[in-house]
Order: sequence, then C-alpha cells, then structure tokens
Amino acid sequence: MGFKLSHAVLRLVTGAYMVNSGVGKLSLDEEHAEKLQAMTSNAFPQAKQLPAATFGKVLAGTEIGLGAALLAPFVPTRLAALALTAFSGGLLATYLKTPGLTQPDGIRPTPAGVAMAKDSWLAAIGVALLVDRSHRRPAKETKAAKALKAK
Repeated sequence: MGFKLSHAVLRLVTGAYMVNSGVGKLSLDEEHAEKLQAMTSNAFPQAKQLPAATFGKVLAGTEIGLGAALLAPFVPTRLAALALTAFSGGLLATYLKTPGLTQPDGIRPTPAGVAMAKDSWLAAIGVALLVDRSHRRPAKETKAAKALKAK
C-alpha cells in the first residue's frame, strides 16, 4: 500500500475533528453526559447500563482513539475507514431513532437535528475510503488473459 494524498487529506481532517470532539467530551458534566446517553440509548439500549459519567468517558475515549487511528500513518487506511464507518453508522442510527431530530419523513433534519445530521459526512468519508479500488489487490490473471498477452 502506497501513500495516497486524497486518503491523507480525508484522514487528517476527519482524524483531527474526531480527536477534538473526544477531548471536548472528556470534561462533560453529568447533565450533558446524561443527554448524550439518553440519545444513544434510543438506538442502542445497552448504553443505559453504564453510569452517565462513565458513558461520557467511554464516548470521549472512543472518539479520541478513532481520531488517533485516522491520524496515524501506520494504521492501514482500510482498518481506519472500517472503524470510522462503524462509528458513524452508530451516530446516524442515533440521529434517525431519536424523536424530534427528523422531519415527519424520517430523514431530513429538524432544526434540533441539524448537528447530528451533519455527521453523515463522517459516514461518507468512511465509505469512500473503504471502497477506493486503488487499495485492492489485482485479480489473478486467467489462463485466457495470459494466452492473449503472449500473442
């Protein structure tokens, strides 16, 4: 796998954003941690099993870790992209399942949902990095293709 500028740009910007977001959550007060936990539990009921303060720290650590993986050049792009896609999928599930964040059509955001709907760009970046064909191994040449080349 070689260096690819388009990947570096996407990873740098997204990684810096994720680290900053996580660092900001390290000092969440109990009230904000409870709100984030309540929203998350709309999509993932298991989130209720943690104390709110612990949930906030886990969320912060997850964002920092994901951001660090995106920023670290030794982490393979596909691995970092898979983690980003999974995390952003969780954010989108939370957005779609939290009452009051979407219009009656269930997709378009209400004014209260705009901040969460913007996280869709994280999913788009993750998927774009995952499906980039330049990182795929070339397919093995078939006997017929080899024969055509030999002629």
